[in-house]
Amino acid sequence: MAAQAKDQFVRLLIGAGKAAPTPPVGPALGARGVKSMDFCKEFNARTAHIAPGTPIPTSIYVRPDRTFYFVTKTPATTYFLKKAAGIEMGTGKPGHVFNGTVSLKHIYEIAKIKHSDDHMKHLPLESIARMVVGSAKSLGVRVVP
Repeated sequence: MAAQAKDQFVRLLIGAGKAAPTPPVGPALGARGVKSMDFCKEFNARTAHIAPGTPIPTSIYVRPDRTFYFVTKTPATTYFLKKAAGIEMGTGKPGHVFNGTVSLKHIYEIAKIKHSDDHMKHLPLESIARMVVGSAKSLGVRVVP
């Protein structure tokens, strides 16, 4: 009995609607024998409803016969917090220096978006909101009621 080949796994952060067969997509898929242009067309079609350039975490699974399938997740919590606070980057001293503020309404909106991810569907919205508040503190963003 021969061992059965497993799917190869690639994790990339790609801008919504902006996938192109250039680095990082092209080399990551080309090394595994997948036509990167096929992936780019399918990815761009699937992310057409999202604002262009939004970073989408993508898990790509390459089967032994060189076909593939991929799973997209929601953007990172820090991306949403930076956008809501109107800042470019976090602080160098979290907890001491604050460079932006967000309201609880923003926190719950971000939590609702994150709740649609498969790995967070089983969690209550309040728990996800607490995670978002923790991310905001580590980013140097103050949460105001």
